[in-house]
Amino acid sequence: MGCESLPEGCIATILSRTTPRDTCILSLVSRTFYSASQSDAVWASFLPSDYISIFSRSVSHSSFLASSPSNKSIYLALSHRPIIIDHATMSFHLERKSGKRCYMLAARALTIIWGDGNTPHYWKWTTLPDSRFPEVAQLVNVCWLEIHGVINTSPLTPNTHYAAYFVFKMIDPEGLRYPVRLSVDISFRQSTVKEVYLYPNLDGWHVDNRMRGLQLPNVRSDGWLEIEMREFFNSGLVDDEVHMSITGTEGSWKRGLVIEGIEVRPKEAN
Repeated sequence: MGCESLPEGCIATILSRTTPRDTCILSLVSRTFYSASQSDAVWASFLPSDYISIFSRSVSHSSFLASSPSNKSIYLALSHRPIIIDHATMSFHLERKSGKRCYMLAARALTIIWGDGNTPHYWKWTTLPDSRFPEVAQLVNVCWLEIHGVINTSPLTPNTHYAAYFVFKMIDPEGLRYPVRLSVDISFRQSTVKEVYLYPNLDGWHVDNRMRGLQLPNVRSDGWLEIEMREFFNSGLVDDEVHMSITGTEGSWKRGLVIEGIEVRPKEAN
């Protein structure tokens, strides 16, 4: 007896214990599998338990649930593109294949030394058409670069390997050819520090032997640059705080760095 001969409700139960990706693949097995794969009960198992609260925290999506969409439609809305929440200080989306949670702290959610808006000759707040947020922070002129962000692990998907990524771009940069330090602490118990280059291309530069082989940023699908800060495992058993920082003190005055935010997403989604 093949699986396709099972009652549709039984197949739906089986699919609900897989992943969104597997469910879509298995929907091709037969008409019964396809029908079961459209079940609200299947897609309910892939949705965050607090998805109603997440939509309520978004101005642009707050009325999305008013039309009583199917659970599959809700899942696709949460995985199609990030939704902006918490007064535009954070974005949220689901990794489409796995349904795991992804967050980005906007520049406004970060602590940027001399970037509080009262010293526009150091940092300025501006808008860019390719940013997901209404504001980004643009470095005007500082000699000491220091940025901090904090995210709690409780909203993250449990039993998941995550990584934190600094997301940024360069506009007429100067003074940024020196390495910066990326630091990530897990509730001040597990600390890692590494030096990286934020400049994406060092061709033609003289690089000290001590700095050869340092990590460079990658170009994202949205056109921004990102560099991995650290990978960590979220067991879901402990409510931790992940403290992330970027510090650059070497060299002369710096300008031209534009901060989108710090993204925390499942490592498996890379």
